[in-house]
Amino acid sequence: MIVVAGLLYLAGILRLRRRGEYWPPLPTAGFYLLGLGSFAVIEFGFLGVYSTELRFAFSTRVALLLFAVPGLLATGKPVLLARRALTGRGLRALNRVLESRLIGIMGNAVFGPVFALVVFSVFLTPLSGVLRQSPLAQGLIPLVVPVVGLILVLPLTELVVARTSLFIVAEFMLAFVELVIDAIPGILLRLNDNILDHVAPFVGVTPGWFPSPLRDQQLSGDLLWFIAEVADIPILILLFIRWSKHDKKEAKQIDELSDDEMDALTQAHLRSFGQRPPD
Repeated sequence: MIVVAGLLYLAGILRLRRRGEYWPPLPTAGFYLLGLGSFAVIEFGFLGVYSTELRFAFSTRVALLLFAVPGLLATGKPVLLARRALTGRGLRALNRVLESRLIGIMGNAVFGPVFALVVFSVFLTPLSGVLRQSPLAQGLIPLVVPVVGLILVLPLTELVVARTSLFIVAEFMLAFVELVIDAIPGILLRLNDNILDHVAPFVGVTPGWFPSPLRDQQLSGDLLWFIAEVADIPILILLFIRWSKHDKKEAKQIDELSDDEMDALTQAHLRSFGQRPPD
């Protein structure tokens, strides 16, 4: 995945250069160093190595692949690069995908926290133990989870989904509520005295620093609680940025209207509320 993503991004930059266009180095560094670099650290580091044996390593790995890695990849503005590099049929296909109903739903700032709540709730069930012990699941996680995370993050970071001001305000209010709700799975893991994934203790020689199954579950809850709270903060910031840009765009459009156009707009607005326009 690192090689494929890196080559696709590089291909976009080279296509722009062949056309004499400029792509800044800062997003490039963000994509390669922060995005792909964080993915490598997670998969090749402690979390990836001990994901099968330690529950807190597994849950933290999934949570970071879902939120941290996509957010850092988004600093490279891959959608903007693709839109500038592609032409013709490729650009039309990309725009159809970005304008699809699926992206519209998942690009909603409320969908991300709700989806996180559902994913984190899986760690409260025996299914999390099945996934942790399955070689197939362990192999699919680094392929599927970051892609889903990108679908959640890119519509927010690159403004590929159009929203009204009222809708953005509603997203703001719901996101504040979910800031509290997302912490529930982590809190329940931390406070529960039963082993919820029903996985038997690891048999064999283990390092002396390995926690007990209960302590392992408590650490998993602590980290999920922390990640769930931190992951909502960038969403609130992105919502504020999107609202600010949308408000400036609307203000500019109104300023560019002539007096006659402004009067027609006012009368249409009054008629929509059943009021009689002034003479």
